Amino acid sequence: MTGDDRHVLLRTEGRAAHITLNRPRALNSLTHAMVRRVDEALTAWEHDDRVETVVMSGEGERGLCAGGDIRAIHDDVRDAHGTATAAFWRDEYHLNARIARYPKPYVALMDGIVMGGGVGISAHGSVRIVTERSRVAMPETGIGFVPDVGGTYLLALAPGEWGTHLALTGAPIGARDSLLCGLADHHMPSASLPAFAADLSRMPVREALLRHVQQETPPGELAEQRQWIDTCYAADTVEEIVGRLLGHGDPAAKEAAETLLAKSPTALKVTLAALRRARRLGSLERVLDQEYRVSCAALTAPDLAEGIRAQVIDKDRDPRWSPATLGEVTGADVDRFFAPLGARELGLAAHDDTTTEVVW
Repeated sequence: MTGDDRHVLLRTEGRAAHITLNRPRALNSLTHAMVRRVDEALTAWEHDDRVETVVMSGEGERGLCAGGDIRAIHDDVRDAHGTATAAFWRDEYHLNARIARYPKPYVALMDGIVMGGGVGISAHGSVRIVTERSRVAMPETGIGFVPDVGGTYLLALAPGEWGTHLALTGAPIGARDSLLCGLADHHMPSASLPAFAADLSRMPVREALLRHVQQETPPGELAEQRQWIDTCYAADTVEEIVGRLLGHGDPAAKEAAETLLAKSPTALKVTLAALRRARRLGSLERVLDQEYRVSCAALTAPDLAEGIRAQVIDKDRDPRWSPATLGEVTGADVDRFFAPLGARELGLAAHDDTTTEVVW
């Protein structure tokens, strides 16, 4: 078994095939080789009549997946202008779209930390399980980046302005809030996951769910915060959002404003524009095409490398954003992130087929 093979473990048990991300010391963060191995497995199992269900999980006690390997992205931007990262994202976004249209039940066990790319390999699945340990987030603005892997598609579909709040702040949410936002379908205790996975080897997904799903979930926060979130995040600009949050009076709203003011100003403005555009684009494929343009543009902007440096490389938690303030980020600065890529386009929308129906 090669090193790459060890990072994604594949096995079949009865009627179920299992994918286990196996980089627990790196919180199962994704590499390009891991993405390709998952895609190859899905191809093989799609055409294997013995496999009726695919199960995605993560090795270790901390979570399913913390996202992409951002240290590798930093080094690639520094040394090779992001060429390898753009190729990684191309395959990763294709995988995200494939998971969403997979013709067999794709069961994602979203236990523990599920962030960034971890959302991409789970929240597009047809059966998404959260537990009392789940912490789901798209924290990209904190490293000068923008929610990707279909994240702007998923968050644009969340009720009211919950998705805008989560995309801009990067705030993690638990089981109940994940269900409310449409990022998950069912809740069960973390301790039940091994028995649930074992049941999938011998019975249909629906029967296994009936044995383990619990309706009562741990308390959430978003329902109680709906009023100020909808009021404040409905504004047309990030500056106005921050102003409404600061003036609202709810301590949680003020805290959200302070969180935003620490993020990359450019990333905040591009994220808001991406979310608003995603609502109009319609399909996941069209949104992923947009996200690829935005992501590639981020490779040539200063904030991504700087954000990763501050959070992961030097760990000084003091990024020097450029531009440094929201007022300095112009409309032209934002628009360039959405510029067409010509021959380098992702091209998923050209093959958009939203008719896939998963029967389970």
